[in-house]
Amino acid sequence: MADETLAALRSLMASHSPPLDALVVPSEDYHQSEYVSARDKRREFVSGFSGSAGLALVLANEALLWTDGRYFLQAEKQLSNQWKLMRMGEDPAVDIWMADNLPSDAAIGVDPWCISVDTAQKWEHAFAKKQQKLIQTTKNLVDEVWSNRPPPEANPVLLHPLEFAGRSVEDKLKGLREELVREKARAIILAALDEVAWLYNVRGSDVSYNPVVHAYAIITSTAAFFYVDKRKVSSEVTSYMEKNGIEVRDYGDVSSDAAVLASNQLISTSSAKETAHDISENPTGSGKTGAGHDNSAVEENKNDLIWVDPGSCCFALYTKLNPDKVFLQSSPLALAKALKNPIEIEGLKNAHIRDGAAVVQYLVWLDKQMQEIYGASGYFLDSKVHKKDHPITVKLTEVSVSDKLEEFRASKEHFRGLSFPTISSVGPNGAIIHYSPEAETCAELDPNSMYLFDSGAQYLDGTTDITRTVHFGKPTPHEKACYTAVLKGHIGLGNARFPNGTTGHILDVLARVPLWKDGLDYRHGTGHGIGSYLNVHEGPHQISFRPAARNVPLQPSMTVTDEPGYYEDGNFGIRLENVLVVKEADTKFNFGDRGYLSFEHITWAPYQTKLMDVSLLVPEEIEWLNTYHSRCREILAPYMNNSEMEWLKKATEPIAA
Repeated sequence: MADETLAALRSLMASHSPPLDALVVPSEDYHQSEYVSARDKRREFVSGFSGSAGLALVLANEALLWTDGRYFLQAEKQLSNQWKLMRMGEDPAVDIWMADNLPSDAAIGVDPWCISVDTAQKWEHAFAKKQQKLIQTTKNLVDEVWSNRPPPEANPVLLHPLEFAGRSVEDKLKGLREELVREKARAIILAALDEVAWLYNVRGSDVSYNPVVHAYAIITSTAAFFYVDKRKVSSEVTSYMEKNGIEVRDYGDVSSDAAVLASNQLISTSSAKETAHDISENPTGSGKTGAGHDNSAVEENKNDLIWVDPGSCCFALYTKLNPDKVFLQSSPLALAKALKNPIEIEGLKNAHIRDGAAVVQYLVWLDKQMQEIYGASGYFLDSKVHKKDHPITVKLTEVSVSDKLEEFRASKEHFRGLSFPTISSVGPNGAIIHYSPEAETCAELDPNSMYLFDSGAQYLDGTTDITRTVHFGKPTPHEKACYTAVLKGHIGLGNARFPNGTTGHILDVLARVPLWKDGLDYRHGTGHGIGSYLNVHEGPHQISFRPAARNVPLQPSMTVTDEPGYYEDGNFGIRLENVLVVKEADTKFNFGDRGYLSFEHITWAPYQTKLMDVSLLVPEEIEWLNTYHSRCREILAPYMNNSEMEWLKKATEPIAA
């Protein structure tokens, strides 16, 4: 099938005008999303590689796939011999590779809806030295050969109540319009799905695990537009939008409206009716805005810039605008969304408590099953497996146990689904950083091997993400040493205090130092923001060695994960992850009068003491563990039955120094 797909694509490339020397197939959809709907998984369809990050490049006689360190092992397994794996960070970047390896005057095709402004401009710059050209295809060539492509999603737009959102649409629009005036822009085009959902306080289910709806937004000082498939919009949502001064337009209209916006002619239908007379008499446009509010600051009409986020806006929309009149800068909503309001923080804390209870209940269940079915010594005893005399009739697999974890979560209040596909991995599979088990091929649990599960849920009041690594038999001294190094890094980062203005690029090293001491490391970032009943990965801040982590300093009320790991190919994987909230720190001094920050853990589930080499822990780390475990007991107790509580008490017993 993959060979036929490549042959069909190459035929279209040859017949294209001009003929294409290369075709780029990105992972992203029309909104530059990290996770995309089934019908937008074009790169996966072409290559067979199912990871969330990657880019396929199809040439006449070659096919290459770029992906990052999280997916090297997975890509090696999933790619056929028709494909060559290019390792990001080790091999040349795709634009450099194309510029160096494709002939002069080469035509490189891409769907301009699936590539960001940033990426397109970067590539055009790289191609210029050999007069290579980036060709915008009028049709997506992958769609032309994808005969059984899934149909468009038609799921309803849902209203996100103020009791969970914590901030009204009116207030968010006011803040956004103030940003427009500040930057001398007269409008902004929003393409990122989570930003549109956050701004308008709506949610959806168009993308699995991400409660978003396929939509765009355009906001000016006098109007707001919501571009969406109208089949998804109920009368209730229509009324809600009207009440908030938002005009609902067809999803496809965003392209033509971007062109109209460029000529400064885009006004809402309601606003046009209300103010037509005023505008003819008063060209400054004073009067009521499309949102129904008195607009005394329409100075914005004197400005002529249109704000576009070059990272999330597609190249197709950008080409509708006058490039000299475009303000290319990160969307102001990325930071506004990341700075959680008090209601969102409270909701996230509550969601993580319920989620922690589900994780503990899962561990209690799994511990019992491993002992009863496989004769494992269990979560607490550090001894060898006692093999059962009778044959095993019931088997636990990576998928069957992750399904059980979902059951525990589903029983909790406000549960709306998982926040990403559960990573449930035994032994060697744990070394595949973003391993996704399939029912037909997944491994059976092994009491003699490490088990890593990285999972999370969507609740109406918050999004969760937690990782724990456990062993139900007798871990080796090497496994204990590696686990303890990861734990030390996890504690070291979580306990950090740092001055205002510090970025995650600086803090990343704190999680790695204990691993580096033994010559170990991991190929992924250490922390990402997390949404409030939104995407599990949220920027603009991050904790990472990657240069992008230098862009935005950590600020109070941001959420961020703390998830160092270690992965030994062919043997095991270890990762520990909590969600943290950035808060102001109470320090003895305040050097430079900068103010200092620290982290508050909001994830609650024990770390397995059996996997620790306590001799490698310093007294401060032991004290932190004992305090954290004590808090786990106290916070999760209301959700535990008697047997679960007994297990939790044992799992959180103080460690002696």
